[in-house]
Amino acid sequence: MNQQKIFLTALFMVFLHGCSFVSPQWGSKQPYRPAKSPVIGAILHTATGHYISRPQMFANLTHYPLIYVGETHDNPASHRLQLEILQALQASHPGQITLGMEMFNRQQQPALDKWVAGELDEKEFLRESKWFQNWGGDFELYRELLEYCRDHNIPVVGLNATKETGRKVSMTPLEKLGSDIKKTLPEMDTSDPYHRQMINEVFGVHGAGATMLESFSRRQTLWDETMAETVANYMGQNKGRRMMVMAGGWHVVYGFGIPRRVHRRLPLPYVLVGGKNLEIPEQKRDQLMDVDIPPFPMRPVDYLVYQAYEIFTPRGVKLGVWLQESDDRPGVQIADVEAGSAAEKAGILKLDRLLSVDGTSLRDNFDLIYALKTKPAGIPVMIKLERGSSTLEMKVDFSEPVRK
Repeated sequence: MNQQKIFLTALFMVFLHGCSFVSPQWGSKQPYRPAKSPVIGAILHTATGHYISRPQMFANLTHYPLIYVGETHDNPASHRLQLEILQALQASHPGQITLGMEMFNRQQQPALDKWVAGELDEKEFLRESKWFQNWGGDFELYRELLEYCRDHNIPVVGLNATKETGRKVSMTPLEKLGSDIKKTLPEMDTSDPYHRQMINEVFGVHGAGATMLESFSRRQTLWDETMAETVANYMGQNKGRRMMVMAGGWHVVYGFGIPRRVHRRLPLPYVLVGGKNLEIPEQKRDQLMDVDIPPFPMRPVDYLVYQAYEIFTPRGVKLGVWLQESDDRPGVQIADVEAGSAAEKAGILKLDRLLSVDGTSLRDNFDLIYALKTKPAGIPVMIKLERGSSTLEMKVDFSEPVRK
């Protein structure tokens, strides 16, 4: 059973971070072939086979109440496109735009509201929203979007289910769930044949058996249905507003993820925007999945934006330690030290308690995580720590940034 859980977790991570790397295929229904091969920056209107300019696409998108934008989570090009679309929507309909994000769950909404109201700085927002526990991706990729929302008073809605709910649904068939969890779930339609075909194709590559396929199908359906319910509820309660929904590519393309499930609840017009990575660097090729996408009888998206898969190098440094859970005492307790790490080279030991970084006191594990993620590589830091009854100061050198 433990091995099954480990394999399921591995598949989940592949799907979460790898599914958006699979580009829509021309095997899907395509009424008109484009007259020429695409280049990076080109935008294809898939219904007509015509290439259009960025301003033309933006102008067209402003006519829809729901704009779904699929992304490759760690591609900066995806996030620049999202920001440009959001800016165009705001310019066309100021005061009427909302951003819905897969990356936040419903329980994080109070922190999102405070952020938009300007009541939290970045550090406190990340702490209060529990960003690192809930999403874990690099905040840098989403910072500019969220700052734009704050600066222009654009509401941000957390769309997703919690990790705990996802875990329970993935491990237990729906009919066997307890009433306590069942009453928190959205209406779950598990009958979509294209969704099922996609799950079978993607996970068949990894040798997943029927039990694991069912497990992940439930979890994927939970994500899509929860996000759809959140979108439909918000738009139903805020008539006249327009929402841009940003999510991983497979929640958007072909429409059977979030869009069709929203439409079942609230039949508003919508438009799909997706990206196709024309250039993929060598260091990203191991994340590609060798999957033959079925020839679904619908276009993948309405507007297909051709991009390069850009290498994202986050800020931050890696100390190389495992931490114990935060407690009521000031500081951070070291559970273990990674061999060969910056911490080991500096002389930090298991069971040391870190008290400060460059003079900034550490209240809990989050303080240390945030401090390390905002430190540039190559610049040493001074760490004060407690070892037994002694207080020591150590210089830690970092030669390389954290890399993907």
